[in-house]
Amino acid sequence: MSRTVLIVDDDKISLRLLKSYLEKHQYEVRSATDGHGFWAEFEVCKDALSLVILDVMLPDTDGFTLCQTLRHKSKVPIIMLTASGDDTDRIVGLELGADDYIAKPYNPRELLARIKAVHRRMQLSSPPDKSRYLQFSGFTMDLVERMLTDVEGTAVLLTSMDFNLLKFFAEHAGETLDRTLLMEQTRGRDLGPLDRSLDVQVSRLRQRLKDDGKQPALIKTVRGSGYVFATDVTKLDEAGDSSS
Repeated sequence: MSRTVLIVDDDKISLRLLKSYLEKHQYEVRSATDGHGFWAEFEVCKDALSLVILDVMLPDTDGFTLCQTLRHKSKVPIIMLTASGDDTDRIVGLELGADDYIAKPYNPRELLARIKAVHRRMQLSSPPDKSRYLQFSGFTMDLVERMLTDVEGTAVLLTSMDFNLLKFFAEHAGETLDRTLLMEQTRGRDLGPLDRSLDVQVSRLRQRLKDDGKQPALIKTVRGSGYVFATDVTKLDEAGDSSS
């Protein structure tokens, strides 16, 4: 999933701080301070957008108007920001198509949690991929039998957690996946600052795939960001026909 967020807020200090905070969590952030700037940014990045954060109060329009117009153009998730504690603003925003709402002043960690929750709901609500097999570098993953076989057809022993991690890598081949996202997807929790369990699991998975730990070709480390599954993946249906 894309991690591009567009923030619209006329408070330039808050905008700068939030942009910096989200970038530290591996989000690509676009920004605008008014409605005109929002539409300009939207046209540039609309195909990559995964979320829009709209402030209600803007100098040339209001967030409700932007929300309503945007919802006619796109299904991208929207989180509304407002300085009002009145439930009326929240209800209006949700009725116009917003996915969530948070009142100012907010804790950036809470907003980040809301962003992650919206993204999780998007993944759960997206049409299921009907592919049964994933093939890469001589390996075949059977998503129904939950089995991995090598080029000779020999089963590769994986734990359930290892299989889930490999499946997520294969489904997002070529994308840089940050460590926090991988922990959420495979273990359902955030990664603590001293938690090395994910790195241990990646190391074990590399061994199962015979992927050289010193110079891995499949699961590569992206320093300061996370990991990338650096190989082409082909999806096959029940009949063995390619779906990609």
